[in-house]
Amino acid sequence: MRPVTSPPARRSPWSRDQLLVALSLYCRLPFGRLHYRNPEIVRAAQAMGRTPSALAMKLVNLASLDPDITDSGRKGLTNASTNDRALWADMREDWERFANESQDALAAFGLATDEESAPSPAGDGEDRLVMRKERIGQRFFRDTLLSAYDGRCCVTGLSNPHLLTASHIVPWREDRRNRLNPANGLLLSALHDRAFDTGLMSVADDYTVLVSSSVRSATEDRFLATTLSSCHGRRIKLPTKFLPDQDLLAYHRRSVFRG
Repeated sequence: MRPVTSPPARRSPWSRDQLLVALSLYCRLPFGRLHYRNPEIVRAAQAMGRTPSALAMKLVNLASLDPDITDSGRKGLTNASTNDRALWADMREDWERFANESQDALAAFGLATDEESAPSPAGDGEDRLVMRKERIGQRFFRDTLLSAYDGRCCVTGLSNPHLLTASHIVPWREDRRNRLNPANGLLLSALHDRAFDTGLMSVADDYTVLVSSSVRSATEDRFLATTLSSCHGRRIKLPTKFLPDQDLLAYHRRSVFRG
């Protein structure tokens, strides 16, 4: 008589909130930390009722949808689901909506930090909602760039987080669709962010730094020569994902840079 065996347990499908958390983690974690021993993955998996291995596998499946990963020769797993692909497309279509939906999903699983869960500043209902969305979006944009650039200024290599700024290539006020798109960002020191924002610095098609001739001609200013002029022609450190968009860089050179 053959022994009776139980059928293999069926894996439960991932809910949309679980996928939102997973994709949020993918954006906020460096590619090299997408493994089951990462404490952030362990904590999120436990909160969602998943194993760390399952969540890590989901993250690497999501990596297979990222052209900046696959074009660089790195490979994710190849089992991305239809829902994975749909959510990836939704994120790329509307970064602001994704940032807010993923924040709500993190909060639903108790994964939002105290700062992220803090009430919005005083004001009427509509104003509070707008301010909350902007705060969540700015935090998402900064965290994603910190992850993509391994926490270092892409020009100088500075790694002190208090002196780093998530800079917009096309200014926040001028392109609502790309406000939170990490491909519209560079991680810069506070000084280089200011130079970039005011058009004293830009980035060429080959990802080398362009410094305004007005700065480079100020030879009597040793500080400028050391901190800015010396960067002219230097190639920026490229991110591990969310490569700066060439069209957005071209806009900055055309409309912001004071060559």
